[in-house]
Amino acid sequence: MIAKRAGNLALSAALVALGLLMIAPILWVFVTTILPAEQRFALPPKWIPTEFDFSAFGKVFDLIPFWKMLLNSIVITGVITLGAVTTSVLAAYAFSRMEFRGRNALFILFLAGLMIPQQITIIPVFIAMRELGLVDTRASVFLPFLVNALGIFLLRQYMLSIPRELDDAARVDGAGRLTILWRIILPLARPAIVALSIFLFQVYWNDFFWPNVFLSSPDKLTLPLGLVSLQGAQGESEAVVVFAAITLIVAPLLLIFLFFQRALVDSIASSGVKG
Repeated sequence: MIAKRAGNLALSAALVALGLLMIAPILWVFVTTILPAEQRFALPPKWIPTEFDFSAFGKVFDLIPFWKMLLNSIVITGVITLGAVTTSVLAAYAFSRMEFRGRNALFILFLAGLMIPQQITIIPVFIAMRELGLVDTRASVFLPFLVNALGIFLLRQYMLSIPRELDDAARVDGAGRLTILWRIILPLARPAIVALSIFLFQVYWNDFFWPNVFLSSPDKLTLPLGLVSLQGAQGESEAVVVFAAITLIVAPLLLIFLFFQRALVDSIASSGVKG
């Protein structure tokens, strides 16, 4: 018993040390941003500030249209997340609960799409957006991602673990497919849906490649593009301004994770139990 407790204590200490090591760069960036100028890059680094200087954040707002970029990122990422989750739920329900000709072949085609790097499709997608007159609009960034093959696959696998007896019981009571989906499948699949939403949000919030291809107007740029333009504006100036911008960009992701971490952990745990 003593040996087991000692082993658990050692494992916990190792995990805590690993966690601190992982968050140390993020913490250093944030602390450096709010330190006075003479303390920012001291050796050894100062981890606990006693004096504060928030002027770097003000310089971010002076150098780039931060609020417009924030709005663009929120709109684009929000539309992609909502649209991709909606189509993934509907498609996953069809693939897991409905029998129709060509179902397996169609699902294999979706899976095949996961093996194609998105960058390879940039030319045909760009041509399609140009023909539609959508280049340099938010729609050109979010339209290609309203269907997500990975989301369909993950939710289908999760829905397959939900007993079909629940569907049969609902049909006896006169429920249709949409009622079953809304009242039975969605509540039971909530952890997986939340996990997928968080994953999609953080991926497209940080996306640089696609907005950089389709957006050119300064008032339509997203935050990752703004960070690059800020680095160009700074030149050889203080790196702390870039650190401040990074802090502002990362903060929403941290808040979302903290707010939904219970649902994310429940999703991982329930997936492990059902798997």
